[in-house]
Amino acid sequence: MPDRDADPLIVAISSRTLFDMEESHALFEREGIDAYADFQRSHEDDLLTPGIAFPLVRKLLALNEGAAPEAPRVEVILISRNSADSGLRIFNSIAHHNLAIKRAAFSNGAPPYPYIRPFGADLFLSANAEDVRNALAAGVAAATLLPSKAPQKRHDQLRIAFDGDAVIFDDEGERVSREGGLAAFTEHERSHAGEPLSGGPFRGFLDALHRLQQAFPTGQASPIRTALVTARSIPAHERVIRTLREWDIRLDEALFLGGRAKGPFLDAFGADIFFDDSEHNILSARDHVAAGHVPHGIANRGKP
Repeated sequence: MPDRDADPLIVAISSRTLFDMEESHALFEREGIDAYADFQRSHEDDLLTPGIAFPLVRKLLALNEGAAPEAPRVEVILISRNSADSGLRIFNSIAHHNLAIKRAAFSNGAPPYPYIRPFGADLFLSANAEDVRNALAAGVAAATLLPSKAPQKRHDQLRIAFDGDAVIFDDEGERVSREGGLAAFTEHERSHAGEPLSGGPFRGFLDALHRLQQAFPTGQASPIRTALVTARSIPAHERVIRTLREWDIRLDEALFLGGRAKGPFLDAFGADIFFDDSEHNILSARDHVAAGHVPHGIANRGKP
């Protein structure tokens, strides 16, 4: 049974992922923070339109509606580089869209990531790659969302998809593959099939999400559905399955694509968001679903 005293699932998001703020951000890039603040104050009664993370946030918060008293709760926290003054437009838009967001941190241009851990966030989503890297370094699951229009709703379920290596798991397999090639990777995974993989940066978020799933029925009746979408193929599947079994984690679907482009499969799954450490895979996924780049592991080593 779910624990009524269990910690809630806490997701921290930036204002640029919740709402479409690209016009004002472009002004900030051109003319600086004072021009940006003046623009926000003069438009504070103009409602912001949904951004790339808006459908995800709405579905997350909807999990609290009608949930059993003993079910873990979901909380969304706003983390913004705005000042509280220039952020009034954001608050007005939150109220208009009836989003139950109660906590926020406005850093007035300073990096806001130091506040993520005190809030107890399990996940941080931002359009600022530097803030995401710093959050990951602090031990918080984080991903960069490239701004775009919010995708159309296709399912009532909240659907979240994850890459495996360097996201849910560590980047051990990717390091072997890069150093020795596909044959070395295949042999390494076959010989280590009985050894669980180490956890990656999204292990904690996956744990929290799984704890939340346990409060609901399994299968199609659940309001949450998860998927592993990985470039691994047989025989590298066995270690993944045994690792998830060791962790006592349920993933509803697993797609072992053997290098096929992930975008069409994510579209078929209907993901609300997909997390991957590969920029190449993110570009493929962005044509179909909201995609978060996780700048972790050997694939991102040495990148700014």
